[in-house]
Amino acid sequence: MVRADGTSVHIGALVPLTRPGWVEAGRHLLAGLELGVREVNAAGGVGGRPVELVVRDTAADPQRAVAAVDELADLGVVALAGEYHSVVARAAAARADDLGMPFLCSSAVLDTLTERPTEWVARLAPPQSRGWRVYADFLLSAGHRRIAVATQPSVYWASGTRILRDYLAPRGGTVLELDMRAHSPAAVCDELVENRSTALLLLVGFPDPAVSIVQSVRRDQRLAGITLGAPAGQPEFAEWATLLGDDSTAIPFLRYLPERLGPLGTRVEMALRERLSAPPSFVAFEGYDTIAVLAEVLRSHGADRIAESWAHVAVEGTRGQIRFSRTPGISVWQWARPPIQVVDRDPLARHHFRILHTD
Repeated sequence: MVRADGTSVHIGALVPLTRPGWVEAGRHLLAGLELGVREVNAAGGVGGRPVELVVRDTAADPQRAVAAVDELADLGVVALAGEYHSVVARAAAARADDLGMPFLCSSAVLDTLTERPTEWVARLAPPQSRGWRVYADFLLSAGHRRIAVATQPSVYWASGTRILRDYLAPRGGTVLELDMRAHSPAAVCDELVENRSTALLLLVGFPDPAVSIVQSVRRDQRLAGITLGAPAGQPEFAEWATLLGDDSTAIPFLRYLPERLGPLGTRVEMALRERLSAPPSFVAFEGYDTIAVLAEVLRSHGADRIAESWAHVAVEGTRGQIRFSRTPGISVWQWARPPIQVVDRDPLARHHFRILHTD
């Protein structure tokens, strides 16, 4: 329970706000969390008590996230919320499980957020195994069978590569892995030509080396017909379009929004747009929905029974009704059916997104 002054309900927010974290993603996530808190408080708070965020910058550093979890627990927050980077969220979730601290993870997708099943952690984003299989279906439906991935060492990228390979192989697809520690962007282009790949997926960090790979491929006349893809969602944010210009378009990625927002989603979109001075990403909606769920849980079950309440959640979020369940192979409570799209930036208007595939 809250020990600071007894008047507010404190929720710890884990957000990447400095490099090497993806700062733009962190800014959108925080905007959604803050808007959710503002609206909860405008409606009377939780049991007449205002909700306050206690924000800590993870900077995409797992050790920093673990230290933040310990600090927030000492400060008496009732729950943890947020995080964008999957590897960071995994470290935070493991520590929250060790401490018995409720954690509603907003945006990270790694299937194994914790090594053992836990009652303490729930998640809004779809697990990577589901989202990346949807992406693989999209590739197959577009006729791609010879797929290359440019990748870097990471549990997240390795997991994504394994999901793609396991799903595509029985369906006649192959995955060529190009380790960017051993390949320059120019060497990647040569490998694509030699292996007759029809698609290259960017399983790498942004902006480096993703931007240089895109630029090299787009300028190589031998690869005029190749499809570039980014299942992890790098093209979602404005910085992608700013750095790449016209090269930012026609690169399909995963996005966790419905085809059309309902009344709540439409209203929240307008408020987020005003708060961000830019169109909100799906990450901003995830932040808002995180607070909506935690506020409802606190009202209905109280701060001492959050972890017991995941199975009973039924909250109308910005992207549909949110209910948690146990999913085979997933160690945390999981929103079973968050919406998934494959979209890209329109070559005719790069700030407009085209929906290419839905699940």
